[in-house]
Amino acid sequence: MHILIIHQAFASLNEPGGTRHHEFARLLSSRGHQVTVIASPVSYITGAPLAPVGYSPHLRSKWGEMEGGVRVIRASVYTAHHKSFVHRVLAFISFMASSFWLGLGVKNVDVVWGTSPPIFQGVTAWALARLRGAKFLFEVRDLWPQFAVAVGVLTNPILIRMSEWLERFLYRRADRVMVNSPGFWEHVEARGAKRVELVPNGADPSMFDPNDDGIKFRQSYKLQDKFVVLYAGAHGMSNDLGVVLEAAKMLQQVTVTSIQIVLLGDGKEKANLQAQADAMGLTNVTFAPSVPKAEMAGALAAADSCIAILKPLDEYKTTYPNKVFDYMAAGRPVVLSIDGVIREVVEAAGCGIFAEPGNPSALAEAIRTLAADKDKARQMGLDGRKYLEENFSRTVIGEKLLGLLEEIKK
Repeated sequence: MHILIIHQAFASLNEPGGTRHHEFARLLSSRGHQVTVIASPVSYITGAPLAPVGYSPHLRSKWGEMEGGVRVIRASVYTAHHKSFVHRVLAFISFMASSFWLGLGVKNVDVVWGTSPPIFQGVTAWALARLRGAKFLFEVRDLWPQFAVAVGVLTNPILIRMSEWLERFLYRRADRVMVNSPGFWEHVEARGAKRVELVPNGADPSMFDPNDDGIKFRQSYKLQDKFVVLYAGAHGMSNDLGVVLEAAKMLQQVTVTSIQIVLLGDGKEKANLQAQADAMGLTNVTFAPSVPKAEMAGALAAADSCIAILKPLDEYKTTYPNKVFDYMAAGRPVVLSIDGVIREVVEAAGCGIFAEPGNPSALAEAIRTLAADKDKARQMGLDGRKYLEENFSRTVIGEKLLGLLEEIKK
């Protein structure tokens, strides 16, 4: 089977960002399937170049780098997506057009896999599938435009109606709609999806060693004698990291000097957060740049606990954030400031403490609780890893994906 994945933010293991699709693509390739990915040449996380645009002036002589048996072709794209919402939309539309043009030259495709957000690349996947007589698999990783409306990024009533129409259009025309969280199921069915499958987020436990002490990372940031609380991920509007800074201020005021919060990652809000931390006089917060997924194990190993946080919106109760599963795979306890379906996972695993979203006092208290009993925190982390191995390992989830693709091809 030849599977074509259209994914602007596709990241391999040597790049920052979520690697769900790279891991799945490698698995599919190892099982004898041919996988081609059309992706952006620019990191969606950092804005840095990843590779040259992957085609020649002659449409039928394109090239692409091979990563773990997977062919990745880089499409031309507008690169200023970090500047504003308008610039992001321009970047999305430019990729929609360029990926479609490149996709016309990919031959003998059986399944075209589109993933949202951004939803515009779903249009590319649908059009290519219909032109090639292939099946159209549409993956929903976030509820767009609902999330964009909820955080105030998308406010124009006309654009909202157009976006909702496009969302329903793609759901209704997909041969299968794949969701990565059970919280999305009802939403997509209510908007016309006929066949919905859950292939949840998860992690590959073999990438992480729960017994590693992360000494190299600790030494790099002078954290040897600290109880390290690490957040790893995007620094954007939705991530509510201002609440983390407020919690850090409370911890600093009560002279809990052994606790150090590390904010690892990049995003459009990072500069603002750094300025805010300076203005607050925070000495117990360290900012660190994004690292490739291949280096994430060392960063998480340096942590004594890890933070997962989103804004206190009902919409976010539906999410399965990737970072929570990475934290579990690394054997680190979770300070969870997200309610809903991911809270059910953490509580079932017994691997963390819930802190009310949007409440810095609750977040600070959860951190204090873990720091006060390091042995218990350690056991919670190991319990989380065990639960992930049994329920959310990339191998277990990958088998479900393989079954879905083989069934959709019939």
